[in-house]
Amino acid sequence: MIGLLMAARVLIVPGNGCTPIASCNWYKWLHDELEKSGVSCAMKDMPDPFEAKERIWLPFMKNELGADENSIIVGHSSGAEAAMRFIEEHRVRGVVLVAACHTDLGLPSEAISGYYNRPWNWQQMRDNVKFASQFADQQDPFIPYGEAQHVHENLKTELLSSNRGDHFMVNKFPELLQHVLSKAREG
Repeated sequence: MIGLLMAARVLIVPGNGCTPIASCNWYKWLHDELEKSGVSCAMKDMPDPFEAKERIWLPFMKNELGADENSIIVGHSSGAEAAMRFIEEHRVRGVVLVAACHTDLGLPSEAISGYYNRPWNWQQMRDNVKFASQFADQQDPFIPYGEAQHVHENLKTELLSSNRGDHFMVNKFPELLQHVLSKAREG
C-alpha cells in the first residue's frame, strides 16, 4: 500500500580500490553519523574491490547490501557508476552520486569494470528512482567536470557543485550527511 511508506535505508557503495571500506574516505564516518541520527545504513567490503566489475558488484548490491525500493544508494566514483547501472534494472528510493562519470575516460583500468561498454538508459534510470542527486567537483583531479555535467543533464539530477579539488576523498563530508539525511526523511 502506497500510504505505508517504509523507512529509507542508506547503502554506501565505495569507489574502486577502497578496501577495507571502513578505513577509506568518509564511508565509515557517514555510516556512523546516519546510524546516530536514526537512519539505517549498510556498507560492506565489496568483492572485486580493485576492478569493481559490474557483473560482480550489482548482484552484491542486491543480494548482500539488500538494495530495494526503500534504499537510497550513495555511490562514490566507481560506486556511482554501479548505482547508475543498478537503477537501469531496479527501483530504489533514490541515488546520491558522488564524483560520477559516464565514460571510462580512456583508461583500461576503468573500462575493465564493464560499466561503460554500452549506452546508458537515462530514461529507465529516471523512471526507477524518486530522486537523483549528484555531488560534483569542478576541480576533480580524476574526473573532468564535463563528465558530471553529462550525467546531470541526462539523469536530471539535483546537482551540488563545488571547487574542492579532492575527488571527495576526505574523512568527513558534512554536506553529504545533511543531504542524505534530508532525503531519508522525505516521504
